[in-house]
Amino acid sequence: MSVILVVDDDPEIRDVIHVYLRNEGHAVLEAADGADALDALARHQVDLVILDVMMPRMDGIKACMRIREKSAVPIIMLSAKEGDIDKIMGLTTGADDYVTKPFNPMELIARVKAQLRRQNMLTVKDARQDSITIRELAIDATKHLVSIRGQEVQLTPLEFSILNLLASRPGQVFSADTIYESVWKERIGYSDNTVMVHIRNLREKLELNPKKPEYIKTVWGVGYKMDH
Repeated sequence: MSVILVVDDDPEIRDVIHVYLRNEGHAVLEAADGADALDALARHQVDLVILDVMMPRMDGIKACMRIREKSAVPIIMLSAKEGDIDKIMGLTTGADDYVTKPFNPMELIARVKAQLRRQNMLTVKDARQDSITIRELAIDATKHLVSIRGQEVQLTPLEFSILNLLASRPGQVFSADTIYESVWKERIGYSDNTVMVHIRNLREKLELNPKKPEYIKTVWGVGYKMDH
């Protein structure tokens, strides 16, 4: 589950975006202007910001610049201005994407998914470690070895890569889509079943009771995570 901050001075727009994001399984925070957004970011861990441009007190452009002074969180800007110069200004101040109003909520959700997927892939790349220990699970990436409760476990290369991915960010939920792109490095032949089968095989090898896993947990409707 990702935490998304929606910043817009129009409560009706915030409500619409909130409903669509919640239906996708995300947690949503709201702010009415840029100043409130900065306060929310100081108090909460946020995975993505949807930021309106035209707002009182502190507009989206200034807020975006302030956010970029301290954070690389993905930012999608919303604006009623459709001119190329306005889009360029939004992107050059640090936004990752730009959506014009009025917008199709499903298009915005697609943009959100793309940004979160890209951020997850970058985070995984930056978070690679030589060794990881989570309770009784030990992963040695340099030797390509895995042990659980003191016993070595034989994994296929794909199983090892999936496990290493999940264990590199314990507690973070990875969608099947993100797992496939990160491990297989392609989109051809993708299906949810491909990832699900490998997760099932991992559980058979690692868990005392695969039907009640202690390590690799399913977050229904969202994806998988390594419990820590």
